[in-house]
Amino acid sequence: MRRYTEFTLLCLGVITTGWLHAQQAVPQRAAAYADAPNIPFETVPNFLTLPEGLYLGEGIGVARNIKNHVFVYTRSGESSRLFEFNENGDFIREIGRYLYGFSQAHAVRVDSEDNIWVVDEGTDMVIKFNPEGRVVMLLGRRPEAVQGLYETPRRSDSWPPPAVPYRFGRPTDVAWDSEGNIFVADGYFNSRVVKYDKNGRFIKDIGEERGTQPDQFNTPHSIQVDAQGNVYVADRNNSRIQVYNNDLERIAIYDNIGRPWALCITGGEHPYLYTSNSNPDNNNSALTAVTGEIYKMELDGTVIGKFGEPGKQWGKFGTVHAIDCRDENELLVAEITTWRVQKLILNPEGTP
Repeated sequence: MRRYTEFTLLCLGVITTGWLHAQQAVPQRAAAYADAPNIPFETVPNFLTLPEGLYLGEGIGVARNIKNHVFVYTRSGESSRLFEFNENGDFIREIGRYLYGFSQAHAVRVDSEDNIWVVDEGTDMVIKFNPEGRVVMLLGRRPEAVQGLYETPRRSDSWPPPAVPYRFGRPTDVAWDSEGNIFVADGYFNSRVVKYDKNGRFIKDIGEERGTQPDQFNTPHSIQVDAQGNVYVADRNNSRIQVYNNDLERIAIYDNIGRPWALCITGGEHPYLYTSNSNPDNNNSALTAVTGEIYKMELDGTVIGKFGEPGKQWGKFGTVHAIDCRDENELLVAEITTWRVQKLILNPEGTP
């Protein structure tokens, strides 16, 4: 009888411990979610038109140039591909097909001179095309074919070897300041931010090792630079945005907006910051239930409002991986798990 009682108590203890652990493990909404006003928006279905027989794969990168032409960097069945569309979404051309630097798309950006930059995490390269589509600068180098893609270091692993100035480890994004200096988020393996001058000469980096302390990163996934040269880094797996001055000295941390997958800063006299707390691409239903929204913020971190939720239909989001916000109230979002780019029209009337 005594053994039976001990066994019963042991079982109850295991069940209670498991229940408490499950309660503690329930994902929580971003701190800003409850008080952030909802921003009404509508979507333009099937905005992009592709030639017959040509398809988008995962929507990884999207950007517009000064003519409002749209560039989409997508992962497809044929490595990665870079497409250009006009302002109405009509297909114009493909850039760089079969390029040696294309393997696993991660970002496309357009600078102030309409040069097109792509970041490829599979080849560890940042590639600059001029507006005509010719390669004019390369940063990084593709690993030899026998090496393959580096695995993201796990928490239990020892830290990867120190990063070097001109090689990347699965980079994620690129941005520039008004002087043309280049900032690279590098990335899944190195977890650092690197600054180069406009000619590609190394200046400095920050984030010597992966971690949770200020000035450390755990997958810097997106990067933007404002008109004053301040640098905004989406420190995704640490659930925060770290903000730096132009010399990469930290000035702020915003940690109330969930896990930032994508950042975009608008132009104009009053710029805003958009950040996406994207539902994860691993289809984890518990996390999907408390993520998926995009926040509109002042550059000082004040949250103005939010919009969107996960889903497969038009007007829902399937893991937003990139945002173009050249027009403050007309956004383009590239999505991973729904293989598309959506055009969103925001209606901010009634929001602060």
